[in-house]
Amino acid sequence: MTSSAVTLIQSRDNALVKDLRRLAQDTTAYRKQGRVWLEGDHLCRAALERSVRPAMAVFSESHWPQWQHEKALAAIKIIVMPDALFKDISGLESPAGMGFLWDLPAAQPLDAMAATVVLDRVQDAGNVGSILRSASAFGFRQVLAVKGSAALWSPKVLRAGMGAHFALNLVEGVDEDDLAALQVPLVVTSSHGGSYLHQADLPWPCAWVMGHEGQGVAPSLEARSSLRIRIAQPGGEESLNVAAAAAICLHASGAAR
Repeated sequence: MTSSAVTLIQSRDNALVKDLRRLAQDTTAYRKQGRVWLEGDHLCRAALERSVRPAMAVFSESHWPQWQHEKALAAIKIIVMPDALFKDISGLESPAGMGFLWDLPAAQPLDAMAATVVLDRVQDAGNVGSILRSASAFGFRQVLAVKGSAALWSPKVLRAGMGAHFALNLVEGVDEDDLAALQVPLVVTSSHGGSYLHQADLPWPCAWVMGHEGQGVAPSLEARSSLRIRIAQPGGEESLNVAAAAAICLHASGAAR
Protein backbone atom coordinates (compact mmCIF):
# COMPACT_ATOMS: atom_id res chain seq x y z
CA MET A 1 0.00 0.00 0.00
CA THR A 2 1.19 3.52 -0.70
CA SER A 3 2.93 5.26 2.18
CA SER A 4 1.62 8.69 1.21
CA ALA A 5 -0.76 10.46 3.54
CA VAL A 6 -4.38 10.39 2.41
CA THR A 7 -6.44 13.54 2.96
CA LEU A 8 -10.25 13.45 2.88
CA ILE A 9 -11.97 16.57 1.54
CA GLN A 10 -15.74 16.90 1.82
CA SER A 11 -16.55 20.57 1.21
CA ARG A 12 -17.21 22.02 -2.24
CA ASP A 13 -15.99 25.35 -0.84
CA ASN A 14 -12.50 23.99 -0.18
CA ALA A 15 -9.88 26.11 -2.00
CA LEU A 16 -8.32 23.08 -3.71
CA VAL A 17 -11.72 21.89 -4.92
CA LYS A 18 -12.37 25.31 -6.45
CA ASP A 19 -8.99 25.25 -8.21
CA LEU A 20 -9.60 21.75 -9.56
CA ARG A 21 -13.04 22.75 -10.82
CA ARG A 22 -11.52 25.65 -12.76
CA LEU A 23 -8.77 23.47 -14.21
CA ALA A 24 -11.26 20.79 -15.25
CA GLN A 25 -13.82 23.12 -16.77
CA ASP A 26 -11.96 26.25 -17.94
CA THR A 27 -9.96 25.92 -21.15
CA THR A 28 -7.13 28.26 -20.14
CA ALA A 29 -7.14 28.10 -16.32
CA TYR A 30 -3.84 26.19 -16.45
CA ARG A 31 -2.07 29.33 -17.65
CA LYS A 32 -3.00 31.23 -14.49
CA GLN A 33 -2.45 28.35 -12.07
CA GLY A 34 0.64 26.86 -13.67
CA ARG A 35 -0.88 23.43 -13.15
CA VAL A 36 -2.65 20.88 -15.31
CA TRP A 37 -5.51 18.55 -14.45
CA LEU A 38 -5.29 15.06 -15.97
CA GLU A 39 -8.57 13.23 -15.54
CA GLY A 40 -9.17 9.56 -16.14
CA ASP A 41 -7.40 6.26 -15.59
CA HIS A 42 -6.05 5.90 -19.13
CA LEU A 43 -4.61 9.41 -19.35
CA CYS A 44 -3.05 9.19 -15.89
CA ARG A 45 -1.45 5.82 -16.64
CA ALA A 46 -0.12 7.22 -19.92
CA ALA A 47 1.51 10.03 -17.93
CA LEU A 48 3.08 7.59 -15.47
CA GLU A 49 4.46 5.54 -18.37
CA ARG A 50 6.24 8.71 -19.54
CA SER A 51 7.75 9.07 -16.05
CA VAL A 52 5.52 12.04 -15.27
CA ARG A 53 5.32 12.53 -11.52
CA PRO A 54 2.06 14.15 -10.41
CA ALA A 55 2.10 16.69 -7.61
CA MET A 56 -1.19 15.27 -6.34
CA ALA A 57 -3.55 12.38 -7.04
CA VAL A 58 -7.27 12.90 -6.50
CA PHE A 59 -9.84 10.10 -6.19
CA SER A 60 -13.52 9.65 -5.61
CA GLU A 61 -14.25 7.41 -2.63
CA SER A 62 -15.50 4.62 -4.88
CA HIS A 63 -12.44 4.76 -7.17
CA TRP A 64 -9.73 5.02 -4.52
CA PRO A 65 -9.71 1.29 -3.58
CA GLN A 66 -8.70 0.42 -7.17
CA TRP A 67 -5.54 2.56 -6.89
CA GLN A 68 -4.48 2.45 -3.25
CA HIS A 69 -2.01 -0.41 -3.81
CA GLU A 70 -0.36 1.20 -6.86
CA LYS A 71 3.36 1.57 -6.18
CA ALA A 72 3.48 4.43 -8.70
CA LEU A 73 1.59 6.60 -6.21
CA ALA A 74 4.24 6.42 -3.49
CA ALA A 75 5.45 9.72 -2.00
CA ILE A 76 2.84 11.99 -3.56
CA LYS A 77 -0.05 13.76 -1.91
CA ILE A 78 -3.35 11.90 -2.19
CA ILE A 79 -6.80 13.45 -1.92
CA VAL A 80 -10.01 11.43 -1.57
CA MET A 81 -13.45 13.00 -1.81
CA PRO A 82 -17.08 11.84 -1.99
CA ASP A 83 -18.27 10.74 -5.43
CA ALA A 84 -20.74 13.62 -5.61
CA LEU A 85 -17.98 16.17 -4.97
CA PHE A 86 -15.71 14.61 -7.59
CA LYS A 87 -18.60 14.75 -10.06
CA ASP A 88 -18.95 18.46 -9.26
CA ILE A 89 -15.36 19.25 -10.26
CA SER A 90 -15.21 16.91 -13.25
CA GLY A 91 -15.24 18.23 -16.80
CA LEU A 92 -16.64 14.94 -18.14
CA GLU A 93 -20.24 13.88 -18.66
CA SER A 94 -19.33 10.60 -17.00
CA PRO A 95 -16.74 11.47 -14.31
CA ALA A 96 -13.74 9.17 -14.33
CA GLY A 97 -13.36 9.04 -10.56
CA MET A 98 -9.66 9.94 -10.48
CA GLY A 99 -7.18 12.46 -11.77
CA PHE A 100 -3.69 13.87 -11.35
CA LEU A 101 -2.71 17.44 -10.63
CA TRP A 102 0.55 18.12 -12.42
CA ASP A 103 2.82 21.15 -12.34
CA LEU A 104 3.07 22.66 -15.82
CA PRO A 105 6.67 22.40 -17.01
CA ALA A 106 8.68 25.55 -17.59
CA ALA A 107 8.30 26.88 -21.12
CA GLN A 108 11.09 25.68 -23.38
CA PRO A 109 12.53 27.72 -26.26
CA LEU A 110 11.83 26.79 -29.83
CA ASP A 111 14.24 24.09 -31.05
CA ALA A 112 15.41 25.30 -34.46
CA MET A 113 16.50 21.86 -35.69
CA ALA A 114 13.70 19.65 -34.37
CA ALA A 115 11.23 17.77 -36.53
CA THR A 116 8.22 20.02 -35.93
CA VAL A 117 4.50 20.41 -36.44
CA VAL A 118 3.15 23.95 -36.71
CA LEU A 119 -0.51 24.49 -35.88
CA ASP A 120 -1.77 27.50 -37.83
CA ARG A 121 -4.92 28.50 -35.93
CA VAL A 122 -6.21 24.93 -35.61
CA GLN A 123 -9.12 25.56 -33.27
CA ASP A 124 -10.87 22.28 -32.56
CA ALA A 125 -9.50 20.70 -29.39
CA GLY A 126 -10.09 17.17 -30.67
CA ASN A 127 -8.16 17.91 -33.84
CA VAL A 128 -5.26 19.41 -31.89
CA GLY A 129 -5.02 16.46 -29.50
CA SER A 130 -5.16 14.00 -32.39
CA ILE A 131 -2.38 15.86 -34.22
CA LEU A 132 -0.23 15.75 -31.09
CA ARG A 133 -0.70 11.97 -30.95
CA SER A 134 0.31 11.61 -34.58
CA ALA A 135 3.32 13.88 -34.09
CA SER A 136 4.60 11.78 -31.20
CA ALA A 137 3.87 8.48 -32.95
CA PHE A 138 5.73 9.38 -36.14
CA GLY A 139 8.92 10.83 -34.65
CA PHE A 140 8.19 14.56 -34.39
CA ARG A 141 9.40 16.13 -31.18
CA GLN A 142 8.05 19.67 -31.24
CA VAL A 143 4.68 21.33 -31.78
CA LEU A 144 4.39 25.09 -32.24
CA ALA A 145 0.93 26.62 -31.87
CA VAL A 146 0.44 29.89 -33.76
CA LYS A 147 -1.75 32.41 -31.93
CA GLY A 148 -5.39 31.55 -32.49
CA SER A 149 -4.87 27.79 -32.07
CA ALA A 150 -6.63 25.82 -29.34
CA ALA A 151 -4.96 25.92 -25.92
CA LEU A 152 -2.53 22.98 -25.93
CA TRP A 153 -2.97 22.03 -22.27
CA SER A 154 -6.75 22.43 -22.13
CA PRO A 155 -8.67 19.45 -20.73
CA LYS A 156 -10.15 18.44 -24.10
CA VAL A 157 -6.79 18.59 -25.89
CA LEU A 158 -5.19 16.56 -23.08
CA ARG A 159 -7.83 13.87 -23.37
CA ALA A 160 -7.51 13.69 -27.15
CA GLY A 161 -3.71 13.65 -26.91
CA MET A 162 -3.76 10.57 -24.63
CA GLY A 163 -0.30 11.18 -23.19
CA ALA A 164 1.43 12.56 -26.29
CA HIS A 165 1.95 15.89 -24.50
CA PHE A 166 4.66 14.35 -22.35
CA ALA A 167 6.79 13.34 -25.33
CA LEU A 168 6.77 16.73 -27.07
CA ASN A 169 8.23 20.21 -26.71
CA LEU A 170 5.09 22.34 -26.83
CA VAL A 171 5.32 26.06 -27.55
CA GLU A 172 2.17 28.21 -27.49
CA GLY A 173 1.44 31.75 -28.65
CA VAL A 174 3.85 31.64 -31.58
CA ASP A 175 3.91 34.52 -34.08
CA GLU A 176 4.55 33.85 -37.75
CA ASP A 177 7.81 35.78 -37.47
CA ASP A 178 8.97 33.35 -34.75
CA LEU A 179 9.00 30.61 -37.35
CA ALA A 180 11.92 32.31 -39.08
CA ALA A 181 14.09 30.80 -36.34
CA LEU A 182 13.41 27.29 -37.66
CA GLN A 183 16.37 25.87 -39.57
CA VAL A 184 14.38 23.01 -41.09
CA PRO A 185 12.28 23.29 -44.28
CA LEU A 186 8.69 24.47 -43.89
CA VAL A 187 6.21 22.14 -45.60
CA VAL A 188 2.59 23.27 -45.98
CA THR A 189 -0.53 21.27 -46.73
CA SER A 190 -2.88 22.40 -49.46
CA SER A 191 -6.16 21.04 -50.81
CA HIS A 192 -5.74 22.46 -54.30
CA GLY A 193 -2.08 22.83 -55.21
CA GLY A 194 1.47 21.59 -54.80
CA SER A 195 3.10 18.19 -55.18
CA TYR A 196 1.18 15.02 -54.44
CA LEU A 197 2.33 13.50 -51.18
CA HIS A 198 2.96 10.03 -52.62
CA GLN A 199 5.24 11.51 -55.30
CA ALA A 200 7.11 14.09 -53.25
CA ASP A 201 10.70 13.90 -52.03
CA LEU A 202 10.04 14.80 -48.41
CA PRO A 203 12.82 16.44 -46.38
CA TRP A 204 13.79 15.24 -42.90
CA PRO A 205 13.73 16.83 -40.46
CA CYS A 206 11.11 19.36 -41.50
CA ALA A 207 8.28 21.45 -40.10
CA TRP A 208 4.81 20.53 -41.32
CA VAL A 209 2.23 23.35 -41.18
CA MET A 210 -1.35 22.27 -40.52
CA GLY A 211 -3.88 24.99 -41.19
CA HIS A 212 -7.17 26.30 -39.87
CA GLU A 213 -10.12 23.91 -40.28
CA GLY A 214 -11.98 26.22 -42.66
CA GLN A 215 -9.37 28.58 -44.09
CA GLY A 216 -6.38 26.29 -44.39
CA VAL A 217 -2.82 27.58 -44.07
CA ALA A 218 -2.51 31.36 -44.06
CA PRO A 219 -1.15 32.74 -47.38
CA SER A 220 1.65 34.50 -45.49
CA LEU A 221 2.81 31.17 -44.04
CA GLU A 222 2.42 29.43 -47.37
CA ALA A 223 4.74 32.04 -48.87
CA ARG A 224 7.44 31.05 -46.35
CA SER A 225 7.28 27.37 -47.28
CA SER A 226 9.86 25.30 -49.13
CA LEU A 227 7.28 22.77 -50.32
CA ARG A 228 3.53 22.59 -50.85
CA ILE A 229 1.88 19.19 -50.50
CA ARG A 230 -1.55 17.85 -51.34
CA ILE A 231 -3.00 14.42 -50.68
CA ALA A 232 -4.44 12.47 -53.59
CA GLN A 233 -8.14 11.79 -53.01
CA PRO A 234 -9.35 9.42 -55.72
CA GLY A 235 -12.75 9.21 -54.06
CA GLY A 236 -13.40 12.82 -54.95
CA GLU A 237 -13.80 14.57 -51.59
CA GLU A 238 -12.85 18.23 -51.63
CA SER A 239 -10.67 18.09 -48.52
CA LEU A 240 -9.78 16.05 -45.47
CA ASN A 241 -10.22 16.83 -41.80
CA VAL A 242 -7.01 18.49 -40.61
CA ALA A 243 -6.27 15.75 -38.07
CA ALA A 244 -6.68 13.05 -40.73
CA ALA A 245 -4.48 14.99 -43.14
CA ALA A 246 -1.85 15.43 -40.44
CA ALA A 247 -1.77 11.71 -39.66
CA ILE A 248 -1.27 10.87 -43.34
CA CYS A 249 1.43 13.49 -43.90
CA LEU A 250 3.36 12.86 -40.70
CA HIS A 251 3.33 9.11 -41.28
CA ALA A 252 4.65 9.57 -44.82
CA SER A 253 7.33 11.92 -43.55
CA GLY A 254 8.43 9.65 -40.73
CA ALA A 255 8.45 6.56 -42.95
CA ALA A 256 10.55 8.29 -45.61
CA ARG A 257 13.40 9.41 -43.33
